[in-house]
Amino acid sequence: MRYFKYIFFVLSLPFLVFYTDGIPQDFQGKAYYFSKSKMELGAWGSRMSEAQKKQIKNRLKNRLEKTYILTFNTSESLFTEEVKVDAISGATDSWGDNFSRGKQYKNVAENRLIQAQEFYGKRFLVKDELQSIEWKMGTEAKQIGGYTCFKATAVLPSTELAWFDFSWGDLSQNASNTQAEEIKLTPIEAWYTLQIPVKHGPAEFWGLPGLILEVSAGNTTILCSEIIVNPKDRALIAAPDKGKEITKIEYRSTIIEKMTEMRNNRGRRRRS
Repeated sequence: MRYFKYIFFVLSLPFLVFYTDGIPQDFQGKAYYFSKSKMELGAWGSRMSEAQKKQIKNRLKNRLEKTYILTFNTSESLFTEEVKVDAISGATDSWGDNFSRGKQYKNVAENRLIQAQEFYGKRFLVKDELQSIEWKMGTEAKQIGGYTCFKATAVLPSTELAWFDFSWGDLSQNASNTQAEEIKLTPIEAWYTLQIPVKHGPAEFWGLPGLILEVSAGNTTILCSEIIVNPKDRALIAAPDKGKEITKIEYRSTIIEKMTEMRNNRGRRRRS
């Protein structure tokens, strides 16, 4: 089943020649991405009928399928989600919004991440270094929408990929954490194009010698669906600046603390 139509900006021959001479300081691009995640139902999923699974999948569609825009220049990028409204209820996913990726600014020249997050009505401004990724460059190549892309792979701690996300299982894992506990790792597969030689990419991913057009990590795949180079309407690439300043680790601790409190309060209400 095709979930979206590929629409790609095709580079002209003069533009390709231009790139071999370097990128001008006023260069700017815009890339549209579509992400799709596989639904994990866990052990209780085996007790559900196919109709029940389909119903849950439809209800969670806005969480499983997302669209993003990456606006970038030679050193900076801004990654934002296009907010969807539920086709049935006309509402947004308020619960899921607490654990969604906020507006993300990356500066590859200065190794800076600034990300706006909102958690239960409180604004945070997460400031940290960019995710360190040790890419292994491959020789395998494929075409994505007219661009020649090359494969690169890496492995990252699973918690580093979704430090803003949450599931109730995180509480039990957090309670049992020890120094000897094995760190869960997630394999990463990325495809980048040298035709757009910038070190940007969607989400946490960056650091390759060309724009990342496709990346798979765990149960999620992010694929570029449209690229516009040097658009007529140039966008301002500015870092978010509102919210309590905090690091990724501190933000993660804030989530765990709040959700632990909610679980404990719910347990006390049941006993009363």
